[in-house]
Amino acid sequence: ALLTMNTESKFLRSNQAFTVILPDMPREDDPEEFYSQRRALPVVWLLHGTFGDHTDWVRKTNVERYAARKGVAVVMPSGPNSNYSNWSRFMLGYDMYDYLLHELMPLVYNWLPISSRREDNFLAGLSMGGRGTIKIAASNPERFAAAAVLSASPRDFSDLTPEFFRSGDVFAERLEGMVENAGGLEAFLASEENAWRVLDEQAGTGRLPRLLFASGAEDDYVMTT
Repeated sequence: ALLTMNTESKFLRSNQAFTVILPDMPREDDPEEFYSQRRALPVVWLLHGTFGDHTDWVRKTNVERYAARKGVAVVMPSGPNSNYSNWSRFMLGYDMYDYLLHELMPLVYNWLPISSRREDNFLAGLSMGGRGTIKIAASNPERFAAAAVLSASPRDFSDLTPEFFRSGDVFAERLEGMVENAGGLEAFLASEENAWRVLDEQAGTGRLPRLLFASGAEDDYVMTT
């Protein structure tokens, strides 16, 4: 079953759409009995990359087939070019990080047959969605059993200098906007945006979810922790 839901968001100050995949009823089951069951499905929260939206995974991958085969729910929000960060000074405010954690997740857990238990929740994302994944998973390890970071990785920002932001590099320009949004370099490094620092602090505590990093380059590799 494929659902698209449209709701007004407190944290995004606008209407917001997201897509949900739910396992279909087996053909041999009785519909009245199947739909009356109070189930708590395991769920994958799936974050798209730059220039995308909540339709990317359904339109461009076989995720629905995989989800149906595994019997899991998949929730795909829209986070257009936000880096899944809070942008409180953008127009009326566009707090995507808070929206995911404090609005979308409570909505899904309470309106749909989806489990809120840590052991049933998994987070994954591609590129910008991968950066959002590691940031959210590292700063909220109690929420997820595992997280998959695809074509992205945390970066060490401890040696950032003003010269880097004048380099003309596309990533430098994007990062400069993120630093300004956080209130300056010191605030940025102390925030959840600096996933490298958060991971370093959490390493060895046993609190982090299982982490998988996968590259889409020619020298494909997978690292798990």
